[in-house]
Amino acid sequence: MKYVCNVCGYVYDPAQGDSDGNIPEGTAFEDLPDDWCCPICGASKDNFSPED
Repeated sequence: MKYVCNVCGYVYDPAQGDSDGNIPEGTAFEDLPDDWCCPICGASKDNFSPED
């Protein structure tokens, strides 16, 4: 499932991971480190919502 940043609209796609944050492809949102933040605006994980 993809998650959207409520602040800037960035979409975290587990299939792509987050290369800027050293998050490998296939990493579920729930498995991201607690200190992971949006690579665009720096919002924390609790500012993300599941994409419809």
